[in-house]
Amino acid sequence: MSSMSEVMTAIGDGFAGLGVEDWFEAVDDRAEELGYFEPLGAKLGAAFIDAGPKLLVTFENYERIGRTNKALVPLGFTFAQTEGWSVLTILSDTDTPYREDRLYRYFDRLVDDGFFEDFEDVLFFGEHLAGYAAAAYSVAAPGCRVLALRPVASADPSVTGWDSRLKPLRRACFTDRYGYAPDMLEGARQAWIAVDPVEQFDAMHVALFRARHVARLPLRRLGAFTAHTLETMGILQPMIAAAMDGSLDDLAMARLYRARRTSVAYLRRLVSRLAAVGPKSRARKAAEAVLALGDDPHVARALDHLRDG
Repeated sequence: MSSMSEVMTAIGDGFAGLGVEDWFEAVDDRAEELGYFEPLGAKLGAAFIDAGPKLLVTFENYERIGRTNKALVPLGFTFAQTEGWSVLTILSDTDTPYREDRLYRYFDRLVDDGFFEDFEDVLFFGEHLAGYAAAAYSVAAPGCRVLALRPVASADPSVTGWDSRLKPLRRACFTDRYGYAPDMLEGARQAWIAVDPVEQFDAMHVALFRARHVARLPLRRLGAFTAHTLETMGILQPMIAAAMDGSLDDLAMARLYRARRTSVAYLRRLVSRLAAVGPKSRARKAAEAVLALGDDPHVARALDHLRDG
């Protein structure tokens, strides 16, 4: 088992500036120092860091990591550094439905080896398609917890044919093993599904997660870029930590979500939305709140337009 100092040293400053192929090679090298890396296809792999008695399982991809983290460090690796947790991160080059036979067989092998039984607490985490995967593959670890942000329930057109965003995924099979995400949560101890209820397609998917042990966390006016905005607010890591120990509930989330009041990313998005759909008075207040935090030419122009209107 690696110590936190060993994890910090091995991961270092991250993988900044690397293209996707070099990035995979660098992640492979670092994971091998601290656990292992196993390729699961041309652009899919599993990186395990053995660092502590708690295990975080994340599903991440190079493109999304790069949008939020210039160091290109997977979120799971960050928790190995800051919390001393063990981490299993399923990595891809871009968004993927995680519907590959090698991935099924990998999780089958983890089950056969009793891998998840070695940890005190296990949390699966992901957003959107990765949120789908977090829910779907959680069935491999009975008694785990799951935190999924705006997860897809399925891309099977007979179930979610109304979601036009998923058309490119419909060649993948969502009716075989590890298939329908809401059903795969049956063995989880607790599960939280976070979504902005105003985002219609996201809310429709979340409505399919109906089990009693699944709690919904409404993050109003957060929009579709959930993890990124939560991270800019400084509350994504506390959310994940609370989910790991089972203390995430409506009150804890409400306290964390107060950070939106001073989040430029959140308030800027709120200005855009309210300027488009109203009420204009709230759009003006949101714009003024952004400008109170610092100069923002885009929001300043929007406020001028709102005042003129």
